[in-house]
Amino acid sequence: MYSILYKKSAEKELEKLPKSIRVVILKKIQALRGDPRPNGSVKLRGAEDLYRIRHTDYRIIYSFNDGELTIFVIKVAHRKDVYKDF
Repeated sequence: MYSILYKKSAEKELEKLPKSIRVVILKKIQALRGDPRPNGSVKLRGAEDLYRIRHTDYRIIYSFNDGELTIFVIKVAHRKDVYKDF
């Protein structure tokens, strides 16, 4: 099983989400512990090790390390804002 780490800004983004959306997104993130490459995950173009999964209009950007069995959640945001920093 992979362990999950959050970037501080990703934690803050999660806290700002409506509770109903936050619950589902957290379940999706927890599901990554068993499989960091689930159906629907897409490797981001132009980035070596970034992936994304979707929930409605929200995106979860993350990376993972198979050697250390860690998943690092980088950003959780609405689709209109999530790719601005990449």
